[in-house]
Amino acid sequence: MGNEEAVFFSRVLTELTLSFHIIYATIGVGVPLMIMIAQWVGIKKNDEHYILLARRWARGFIITVAVGVVTGTAIGLQLSLLWPNFMELAGNVIALPLFMETFAFFFEAIFLGIYLYTWDRFENQKKHFLLLIPVAVGASFSAVFITIVNAFMNAPRGFDIVNGELVNINPLLAMFNPAMPTKVAHVVVTAYMTAAFVLAAIAAFRLLKGSNHEYHKKALYLTMKVGLVFAIAAAIIGDFSGKYLAEYQPEKLAAAEWHFETEGNAPLIMYGVLKDGEVKYAIKIPYALSFLAHSSFTEEVIGLDQFPPDEVPPLYIHYLFDIMVTIGVWMTVLSAVYWFGMKRRWAMVRARWFRWLIVLGGPLSVVAIEAGWWLAEVGRQPWILRHIMRTQEAATTSAHVDSMLILFSLLYLVLGVGSIVVLRRMFRNNPVEREIEDREMEKGGDVL
Repeated sequence: MGNEEAVFFSRVLTELTLSFHIIYATIGVGVPLMIMIAQWVGIKKNDEHYILLARRWARGFIITVAVGVVTGTAIGLQLSLLWPNFMELAGNVIALPLFMETFAFFFEAIFLGIYLYTWDRFENQKKHFLLLIPVAVGASFSAVFITIVNAFMNAPRGFDIVNGELVNINPLLAMFNPAMPTKVAHVVVTAYMTAAFVLAAIAAFRLLKGSNHEYHKKALYLTMKVGLVFAIAAAIIGDFSGKYLAEYQPEKLAAAEWHFETEGNAPLIMYGVLKDGEVKYAIKIPYALSFLAHSSFTEEVIGLDQFPPDEVPPLYIHYLFDIMVTIGVWMTVLSAVYWFGMKRRWAMVRARWFRWLIVLGGPLSVVAIEAGWWLAEVGRQPWILRHIMRTQEAATTSAHVDSMLILFSLLYLVLGVGSIVVLRRMFRNNPVEREIEDREMEKGGDVL
């Protein structure tokens, strides 16, 4: 296997691993917050349905955590095996957040275990609720620390290279790089949003399948409401992300927007196709790109004409941007209509077709997360460490990466199918109606 083939298969395997892991990582970050919110609402309203909601979500969450650990370990392994030159350089600078991410995960896992084990051992639900705080904090900070590493790859600093040697290493400066605030905020908020919409899709699906229990109606209302809040937050942070790109990574913004020539009054290009260097069938929103980049409708936006051809990111990232933004706007509108419709008692939001739209929103939200990550990673190309190390310079020269790709693909297939089967059996064999009935019988026995 030649060097070019090794680079190609290394990129494919890394992309496959990240694409698979991000599903479980997103759920792993967002669901703990949803569990905490459900239990808090149950305590405040003295409503057993919300308490049970937290309990059942926590059971399913364990499965996703287990798979996330395996895929997270695979990423760490592949960084060393597939990108040894990158790890040799960056490992000395950015090792601190990698260590802190591991600590945050163990912090989360320990309190999650205690939370589950002590469920029936607390008479006071408020005390039991306190155990969820470190679980949610640990899950969120796992995302924070690992995203800091990714932000460092986009805006590397905290070191100097003199005569090929690393000097003046400052881990804190490397962590708090210019890309960190917007990237961390966007990752965490969209994880909360996606988890909420995935859980909403499950609740809507159960209602469509004939389980008209109040439990599922409350689950749907809670998750759609939380999803709306974080969808709006994601849109606001997305605006800040656009301004960051305009200042620090203008080539990524220009490629994502098919902005070929530097100009003011720049329009925002949505959709369309690129044929022979010409944009066709696109929707152009006048002045919007200038506003996104600089909060001014007339400000000049740097185009791709300012960069060498070998430093221009792949132009197909425009389609990824379209997918991410379109789904984000759609889910914001859908959840807003649902929330407003529930307040106004519209029959439409209880209709089967509308609930099917909510069901569809679950996988669509995951697609948006995937598109966002692909946009972030592919949009940084050809650099693995921007303006310092190209992707091809970082890769292994091993002749066995193609075999690794096959083996890891089989692993992810087993993990994906296995987790779905286990989760389906877990909840199918213990439906909520039976669990509510059992809990009422236990309470009746306690009274007697």
